Parts: sequence; structure tokens; C-alpha cells
Amino acid sequence: MSNLSLRVLAAVVAIPIIVAICLAGTVYFFGFVTMISGVALYEFYGLARTKGASPQVAIGIFSGFLINLSFYHAKLQTLIAGLFLAEGIAIPFPSQSQLLVIIILVTVVVASAVELFRNKGSAVINLATTLLGVLYVSLFFGTFIGVREIFTPFDPAVFRYFVTAVGTADGDQIYRFGGYTVISIFAVIWICDSAAFHFGVAIGKHKLFPRVSPNKSWEGAISGFLFAVGSAIAAKYLVLQYLSLGSAVVIGCIVGISGQIGDLIESLFKRDAGVKDSSNLIPGHGGALDRFDSLLLVAPLVYFYLDFILF
Repeated sequence: MSNLSLRVLAAVVAIPIIVAICLAGTVYFFGFVTMISGVALYEFYGLARTKGASPQVAIGIFSGFLINLSFYHAKLQTLIAGLFLAEGIAIPFPSQSQLLVIIILVTVVVASAVELFRNKGSAVINLATTLLGVLYVSLFFGTFIGVREIFTPFDPAVFRYFVTAVGTADGDQIYRFGGYTVISIFAVIWICDSAAFHFGVAIGKHKLFPRVSPNKSWEGAISGFLFAVGSAIAAKYLVLQYLSLGSAVVIGCIVGISGQIGDLIESLFKRDAGVKDSSNLIPGHGGALDRFDSLLLVAPLVYFYLDFILF
């Protein structure tokens, strides 16, 4: 079976499952993103090992899981509070930002202390690759969980926004918009990647970044950007009615620019490691890091835009 056939088959199988998980949200989406985050982090550490580093894989993956969990903060807080209140105990619970900072600080301290006893090559390189993986992979994937979970009527700012912009106070409808949003982000990324590839092959003349990815062209990158903006605008009218036209353009620009930069950064890592793919996990697509490299930069920027600007 050809590589193209494998890619198409994998997409046909995976896309309906991903759409269903995005719509369901809650623990299903959290588990899906956390699984991808853990696999991608393991692949990142594999790339680091080809360069002689010895990252602390177990500590990194466990820390990454906790970071992902911090973006599931509201439901986590409700669960823990309920468990303790059932015993008649009221405990203070840190905010999401406090919890995230605590996890990162503890990770740095624990990983540094463990490195004292390892004696496996360069301690600086080992720690650097361990922590970079946690921050670049786990933290950035965690913000995608944050994008899905920010659509809650329990947040006063979000509730006011939807009442004003859409005229709905229906909590289920607000949460469904979160599902539509993450599906749209996936779709815009895929459309951007496809446009960049096909137009790059058809009309690409000027190399974009030959040292990192010699097949990418400026013509392809510009085409991907334009299609990203156009598809984000289309998503606004199809399923994301809560967005203004300006916000749709902003999200399209985020995907069209940062998504392609994320792709180049992952290409840089692979070229440095001397490998074609981060793994052979997904037939025709490579590894989790290969398939979701654009999302790594898109997710945090969309999250910050929604949380700190729009809502």
C-alpha cells in the first residue's frame, strides 16, 4: 500500500473519532490530548537521545501529565472539593495558574536532584532536554485542553460574553461551542497544511527555509496562510457564531503563521536528529509529534487570545 493510501486510510479512521471526542469534551477530550501529549513527549526524548542526551523520561512524562491535568482545573477542583466535603472537610485549592507554577517548580527541583545521582553524560544537556520537552510539548498541549475547558458558564466573564454576543445562557450550548472551536482549529490547521503543500508543489519557486525544510516554499506558505484565514472565516459562519469577523481573522492568522512555524520547528528537531519522522506510530503520518506539530504553537496562542482578550 502506498504512503498516500496509508495517509488517507488513517485519516478516514481517525477523523470521526477525533470529532466525537472533541464534541464530548470532559474526561474524554482530556484523556485524548493527554495521551497524545505523553506519546509526543516520549518521541521528543527519542530525538534528544539521538544527539547523546539522556533525558529523564519517566519524570518528564509524569510531570507532563500533571501539567495537562492543571488545565482541567475546574472539574478537578470540583472533584477534589466534593471528596473532602463528603468527609466534612473544607480545603483551600490553588488557582489554575498557581497549580501550574507549583508543578513546574517542583519538576525543576526534582529533576535537578535526580540528576545528581545519574552520572549519564552531560547533566546540563540532560536537564535541558527533560525540561524543554515538558514545556514545549506538555505545556503547549495542555493549553489545548484549556481551550476546550474555557467554555464553561461557571466562569462569569465567559457567561457574560455569551449572553451579550450570542444571547444564550444555556450552559450546554456554551460548552458545545468549545467542541466546535477545537474541531475548527483542527480543520483550519489541516486546510492550511494541505494548501501549503499542494500550492508549494504546483507553483513554489522561492525556498522558505532550505536549511530546515528544503521542500517548503514562500508560495506554499502564503497559500497556507490565506486558506487558514479563509477557512477560519468560514468556520465563524458555520459553527462559531460567537466569534466576530475580526476574531475569526485573528484565529486564522494565528493558525496560518504559528502553525507553519511549529511545523518548521519540529522539522528542525528532526533534521538535527537525522531522522525523517519522530516515530512510525501513525501509518503514513509518522509520529504524534509529526502529526500535531502545528498545534503545539497554535494552541497556546488561541488559548491566550480567548482567555485574556476575547472573554
